[in-house]
Amino acid sequence: MPLARGAAWATVAVASVVLVLLAVWLVPWDWVPGGRLVPASPHEVFTSDQLARAEEYSAGRRYLGWASYGVSLLVALVLGLTPAGARLVRRVGGRRWWLAVPVGTLALLLVGRLVTLPFAVAVYRRNLGYGLTEQGWAGWWADYGKSLLVSWVLTALLLLVVVGAARRAPRFWFAWAGGLAALLVVAGSFLYPLVVEPLFNTFTPMSDGPFRSSVLSMAADEGVEVDDVLVADASRRTTTLNAYVSGFGGTRRVVVYDTLLAELSPAEARVVVAHELAHAKHDDVLVGTALGAAGAVLGVTVLALLLDTAPLRRRAGISGPGDPGSVAVVLALVALAGLLAAPVQNATSRAIEVRADREALAVTGESTTFVDMQRELSLRALSDPTPPAWSQLWFGSHPTVLQRAGLPASLEGAR
Repeated sequence: MPLARGAAWATVAVASVVLVLLAVWLVPWDWVPGGRLVPASPHEVFTSDQLARAEEYSAGRRYLGWASYGVSLLVALVLGLTPAGARLVRRVGGRRWWLAVPVGTLALLLVGRLVTLPFAVAVYRRNLGYGLTEQGWAGWWADYGKSLLVSWVLTALLLLVVVGAARRAPRFWFAWAGGLAALLVVAGSFLYPLVVEPLFNTFTPMSDGPFRSSVLSMAADEGVEVDDVLVADASRRTTTLNAYVSGFGGTRRVVVYDTLLAELSPAEARVVVAHELAHAKHDDVLVGTALGAAGAVLGVTVLALLLDTAPLRRRAGISGPGDPGSVAVVLALVALAGLLAAPVQNATSRAIEVRADREALAVTGESTTFVDMQRELSLRALSDPTPPAWSQLWFGSHPTVLQRAGLPASLEGAR
């Protein structure tokens, strides 16, 4: 039964409009309202030795990351756009589609992990050499395995939805699969702090004391309901400093690394927490979830239109989207879509991060401390202060440290 292409194209149009409207409405695109952001000069923030070390580490790390990403994408395309991937899925998955999909997904993910394993090991060894981690091999392999498990479960669920919907309702499967994919995005975002994060870290409430009291007071001043701030035992995995917000509604949590509390001054740590409270205040996780849900509907519908083309089906060696062997071509198309969408996704992320920085500055009034904190976070992570422009465009989820260090002066100049 042929796909209802007219309805699919209408869905693409509506989903595209919804996605654009959500992005215009929810994303703070203006980094410096009334002005423009002028990055700080590298030598205003770092010494020559600090710059040289960060750039030396970042250059090697960047090439390893690019190579890993390129090899992973190439393998996905080869498996998906030739009959090889479909044959692999059928060979390992058997005849029952509901079993072939998850088993075939695991086989394909394992191939991808195996071909990129040398790059992952090289990154780990480089991090050890530069003091960015003290984690042993046993812990590293355990985390590597758990990340594969999480990736497999989430990917297999989405592919079961796609293949199952295509088998059940071949004309309008994109509508059912798109709606279910959007629900999975929302459910995943809501449950992630409860189901996934505990696999990698242990979380404990922040100890009572002046710092905790100041954080809760700051949250109250910002109008953010926070029962507690959690501390993650990140030091077993990394020496870098970080904090984040995850979940929304009843699962929302503000988390700080134990390394951050140990290494930053209380004033610097408060600026970091103020940044995360700003994310909570503006429901940034929910914003990302809404954009992701709309993107899921759009992506699934475009996928349906592509899989409805006979040349692609012949090239992939499948009969249609209801064929379990289509798992390989779906993963290939998703990987390619991820590459194409990355600039927009990361531009959105950077704009949201800058708003949180602005809020942190407004709440704390600590411009000098803010710059000191950004310098310290960058030094501990050996972040690249001057990444290539195209790399930042495609892969930079946060502003560069020099952009962030220049924010206080830029905001002052805009007043």
